[in-house]
Amino acid sequence: MSNYIKEEQLLQTGNLEFLAKQVVEGFITGLHKSPFHGFSVEFAEHRLYNTGESTKHIDWKLYARTDKLFIKRYEEETNLRCQLIIDCSSSMFYPEDGLNKITFSAYAAASLIKMLKKQRDASGVSLIADEILFHSPCKSSSTHQKLLYSKLEGMLAQNTPNRKSNIAANLHQLAEMIHKRSLVIIFSDMLQNTGEDDELFSALQHLKYNKHEVILFHVEDKKTEVSFDFTNRPYLFIDSETGEKIKLFPNQIKEHYLKAVEAYKHTLKLKCAQYKIDLVEAEVSTDFSQILLPFLVKRSKLV
Repeated sequence: MSNYIKEEQLLQTGNLEFLAKQVVEGFITGLHKSPFHGFSVEFAEHRLYNTGESTKHIDWKLYARTDKLFIKRYEEETNLRCQLIIDCSSSMFYPEDGLNKITFSAYAAASLIKMLKKQRDASGVSLIADEILFHSPCKSSSTHQKLLYSKLEGMLAQNTPNRKSNIAANLHQLAEMIHKRSLVIIFSDMLQNTGEDDELFSALQHLKYNKHEVILFHVEDKKTEVSFDFTNRPYLFIDSETGEKIKLFPNQIKEHYLKAVEAYKHTLKLKCAQYKIDLVEAEVSTDFSQILLPFLVKRSKLV
């Protein structure tokens, strides 16, 4: 399965909708050729007519060809509401060179919006950092979709220095704002400087308590953030959210760092399993099948 788009395309092309379309079309083509071809990816413009309902929207031309009654589907019809939450704090703009976490998340979210639109599902976007920066409820119209693409494109150009994350408080607030029984998809590196991990896990639990289904895409730059793969020379490390600086040789702290990261990731996995949240480790890359396939699996269970 391949929906590979070169990194330079993502970094140089400003048309989010165009690239999202390429990602989704490539994914669907690959899906049909893969072991997952059993998934429903035929995005019908019709549904079967149910006896007793109005005949006003029957497609008679299709009836003439198939001898079956189908109802034309319109944009206001929706099967699923999906709220996409993106962490826009300063740490998401790492790394400075190449494809960073926020760009990856924006294109992944745009691809999901395109996929949702094809399946006549409604989508909304929430952008969060130290506060909720933007929130749009779920809709399925083309006008709304274009608004979401515009907001995502604007997000990429707004790296406010030292913007901290307050994921827990924002998720608590959004849990009450989002339409009940929605699919909530979160893109975040799950880094917040409060140190209050229990509060963060409580916020995830709040989403489940309000009957939302949740997929958490834990977005990371694996080489440096997970493996701490730096040459052993002096580096000046700067906390992008607080501005705090420290100069050291990576080998001085690598062992301790790796243990701390592993412990946190282990706890996050346990909590997500406990709350029945789908946790997906999303490495910053151009392979968006790691995003679209878990979504498709989850959606197939919900509708």
